[in-house]
Amino acid sequence: MTAFRLPSRLPSHLPSPPPAPSRVRRSGLSGAGAVLLAASAVVLATATTAAAHAEVTASDPRALARDVTLEFTSEAESAEAGIAKLRVVLPEGIPVDAVSLKSAPKGWKFTRTEDGYDLAGTALATGTDAEHSVTVKQLPDAKTLAFKTIETYGDGEVSRWIELPRAGEEKPDNIAPILELKPAAEGATPIDQGAGPSASPSPSVTASAPSPTATPAEDGADDGAAAADGNGTEGAEAAADDGDNAANLTGLLVGLVAAVVVLGIGALLWLKRRGRPGTE
Repeated sequence: MTAFRLPSRLPSHLPSPPPAPSRVRRSGLSGAGAVLLAASAVVLATATTAAAHAEVTASDPRALARDVTLEFTSEAESAEAGIAKLRVVLPEGIPVDAVSLKSAPKGWKFTRTEDGYDLAGTALATGTDAEHSVTVKQLPDAKTLAFKTIETYGDGEVSRWIELPRAGEEKPDNIAPILELKPAAEGATPIDQGAGPSASPSPSVTASAPSPTATPAEDGADDGAAAADGNGTEGAEAAADDGDNAANLTGLLVGLVAAVVVLGIGALLWLKRRGRPGTE
C-alpha cells in the first residue's frame, strides 16, 4: 500500500489573499465647503440691508388721472421704537395745495410744507407699519413719480428713503417710493391746480380725532427729525446720501474682512489636519 504524501510546495496558481484594506483618505472638500458657506453667511449678513422699505400705490395709476388716492406704507425696521413722524416730498407736477389727507394713524396731524407734507403723532407700537393715504387732484403727465420719504421713530432714529434709481445701475438700498404710471386716457388734459408749492401757513388736519396741541411723542419726533429737515430737503438728501454711502461701504468692508479671516482660519485648520500622521 502506497503512503499518501502532502506536496512540499503549494501550487503557484492558487489565488493570493485579498490585500489589507487601506485607509480612506479624508477629503478636505467637506471642510472647505463648510468654511466657504460660513464666509458667505458672514458677508451676506453684514452687507445685506434691512428688508424694510417704503411703498406707494395709486387707485388710478395713469398720467393725468384725476382725484387719485395714493396709499403709502412705511415698514417698521426698528426693534427699539415705533414710527412717530413721516415727511413726504412731492414730485414735480403735484402742487402741495393739490394734496389732502384721506386716512392716517389715529391722532396724527397732517401739515403741508414747502415741498410736501408732514404727518406726525403718537409713536406707533414697535414693529407696526405706518400707513396713510392722501388724495391728489390730478397726477402729472409723467412715466414715474418718486415720493421721497423720511421716517422718524419715537427714539429719534431717522430712516431716509430718498435714493432714486439710475439707468444701468443697481437698485439703491434706500430707494424712494416709486409710482409707475400708465399712459394718459384718451382726451385727458391738465387742469389748473393752483400756484403750486407754497410756504404760506395752512391749517393742519388731524386724523380721526382733534389734537390742538402736539403730544410729547410728536415733540420728540420733531426734534429727532430736525437734522433731516434743516433748511429744506436738499440738505437732508445730501447728508443722507453721504451717510448711506459711508454705511454701505463700511458694511461691505467689514463683511469682506470677516470672510477673509474665516477662510484663512479654515485653510490653516485643514492644512494642519492634512499634516498629521495617519490622515492619509
